Amino acid sequence: METEAPQIRPAVRRVVYAMALIFVITGMINSTPAIPGWDQFWQNLTGWDWLAVRRFPYEYYYPIAFAWMMIIVALWHSIWREWQDRGKARRRLGLALDIALVVAALTIATTYLIENEAVCLIDVITGERAAFIERALAAEREVALALGLPAPTSIDNPRCIATTGPWITLIVGLAVIVFLAYNTQVWGFSLVLVSIALALYAIATVTLWYVFGSDGMNRYLITALGGEPRTLLDGRPRLQDLLVNQGSGLLGQFLHIMLNTVFPYIVLGSLLSVSAGGRTLIKVAVVSTRKLRGGSAHAAIVASALFGTTTGTPVVNVLGTGTITIPMMIRAGFKKSYAAGVEAAASSGGQVMPPIMGIAAFVLAAMTGVPYRDVAIAAAIPAVAYFLCMFLSVMFQSRKQGIEAVGEVPPEMRLTPRDFLLLSQIAVPLALIIVLLLVPKDAIGCDPLSRLLGAVAVETPSGACRAEQLPWIMQLIQNTLGDAGSVGWWAAVVLMGMLFIDRAFRQSPGKLVDALAHAGITSAGLYLMFLAVSVIDISLNLTALPSFIALDILGWLRALNLGDNAPLMFQFVALGVTMVLAILLGMGMPAVPAYVNAALLMGPLLVGLGMAHFTAHMFIFYFACVSAITPPVAVASYAASTIAKSDPVGTSFSAVRSGIVMFVIPFVFAFNPEILLVQAAVLNPDAATGGARFLPGYDGEFHLMALLWLLARLGLSLYLLASALARFDQRRLASWEMGLRLALALFVLSGNPALQWPAVGVGVALLVWHHIGNRPRALSA
Repeated sequence: METEAPQIRPAVRRVVYAMALIFVITGMINSTPAIPGWDQFWQNLTGWDWLAVRRFPYEYYYPIAFAWMMIIVALWHSIWREWQDRGKARRRLGLALDIALVVAALTIATTYLIENEAVCLIDVITGERAAFIERALAAEREVALALGLPAPTSIDNPRCIATTGPWITLIVGLAVIVFLAYNTQVWGFSLVLVSIALALYAIATVTLWYVFGSDGMNRYLITALGGEPRTLLDGRPRLQDLLVNQGSGLLGQFLHIMLNTVFPYIVLGSLLSVSAGGRTLIKVAVVSTRKLRGGSAHAAIVASALFGTTTGTPVVNVLGTGTITIPMMIRAGFKKSYAAGVEAAASSGGQVMPPIMGIAAFVLAAMTGVPYRDVAIAAAIPAVAYFLCMFLSVMFQSRKQGIEAVGEVPPEMRLTPRDFLLLSQIAVPLALIIVLLLVPKDAIGCDPLSRLLGAVAVETPSGACRAEQLPWIMQLIQNTLGDAGSVGWWAAVVLMGMLFIDRAFRQSPGKLVDALAHAGITSAGLYLMFLAVSVIDISLNLTALPSFIALDILGWLRALNLGDNAPLMFQFVALGVTMVLAILLGMGMPAVPAYVNAALLMGPLLVGLGMAHFTAHMFIFYFACVSAITPPVAVASYAASTIAKSDPVGTSFSAVRSGIVMFVIPFVFAFNPEILLVQAAVLNPDAATGGARFLPGYDGEFHLMALLWLLARLGLSLYLLASALARFDQRRLASWEMGLRLALALFVLSGNPALQWPAVGVGVALLVWHHIGNRPRALSA
């Protein structure tokens, strides 16, 4: 999806910018962190006790924000404008779709307000709601008086009296069709195809239930909406739930994630895109790798890792750094397809590089119930391993081609004092995010700084320190710690001020307005995509298809009775199938729908096989990100190939070879979850039904020596893997040695000591023999 419309009229652009700015300002106010005394200050200032200046009531804010975003989408991505060079009939169809999107959004927002029991819009307008609440409250008071209980002052939200009735079916159905049709224009047909297929499956199974009933029917063929006698009106509560449910409704959890957690990071990313620190990052990468062989390729990896952690979007990463690094690699002697493949693979790694990962990581945190802080921690070691393996791959390729170190830094790449100042525009927000995410809340109050500022702390009977009273600033910090949305908000606000360090930016302050407007436009387009994902989520939950698949596959695997090693074998097969499914579902679409689709379909199966819920989702998340470089539809590889002017398919295969470790790392942490460093990775999914709290072999504690041994084996495995795929170390590898290295790379990571120890010994001996035998001819790395 592009946020820049090349042929949009100036008047329309101004309208969209104004709407996007209003949306961003409102969104930033809504996501304001818990500042002590903030609400009270504004309430005292205005005299309005009901005033909310952060976290607006969702029952009003969500539908308004939703309709506002869809109007922005219709104006910015207008199909009518896109089809101006087509025939008259096609242009009229485009205009009809633009109008339909706006009408559908306004209708859904209005229906939400009518059907939501916290609002009941029609009842409020007619006065029925106030009268009904008064009567119900009077009845409650009479009961309380009779029982001698305190008189209640409020009651739970009553059901709405006036609703849309059976018309809700037509409203929701037509709106979903319009949303999916517009998604085809903005995000492509591959995402919509999955949504349509699952929606049609849900409709077909409901129809079969209505016609034939449920007796004797295969459970995959029916979706029961109620009991007997069957009536389609049984589906009305489901449709109402589909609309207003805060878990999986059209305006449910994905809108909540977007507006309360992801939104500040979208603003932050947009601000970073106009900062002068981006080019400085590339300079830092070139300077830091100038003495390494293949320095330009190593610079591309470092630059993409640093730039990627600020955006988390592979195509944006490629376009942001590849325009400089790919030509540098080609001039150094690397083939065009290899240069583009390295850039694509490194940029795709930005989605798994903390602290700011892709949007899919925030969705993962919401779907697993694990704080984003823990997601970022869990991603740390796998991300380092990924980029380390890419470094090794480039090193071997450089030796193979005889490419020497850059040595002297080109004049245009030399760092100046101004560069270090501009680099702070990226370094400070990132450092702020890392600190505020990683420091635990209970660390505030007992630290020297808190005590110096006047904090009052007491020692508990267990010897621990507990803060009783905090100064305002430390209370503010404590409220922010660990809250991903609040952390992103502060980073965006700090960067907004730091942008004016740059003299060129001060001379063109309109760049700030452009950046904020594009943040609003990006958010609107993203939620259009989330609507298609919501249709998938709703269809799968309605039909219970994932549960049926998991139960049947588990039953089939257990019926095979393969002996003591069966659980391990089952997990490996299931992981392999999940990997293929996540990559297939991710072809040509963003990581978010690829992850959600695979997680909903295969997540229950992996958990049923004994894997921790969080680890299963991390495994799926990684392969959803891999789809950006996996042929035949590899969006990051295609973007890189356009810069290098190389063959797109050849570039995709080159990217896979360079980023092969991304296919390996998920299997490593699937069988060694301690590498994720968080307790959620070793929780036993059977604990709720009486099982142990942690997986067999784990106690939830951190064991340093075991982790170091695992990391040592991982490093050896990555070295063997990278050299085998390059078919080069100190010299060209024979076929037998390449095969042996690949086998050893696998066995070194085995959990069976009978395979693990001999593989480590043979692997180390093989490398020593290779390096000693080729010492006279060895080239410095």
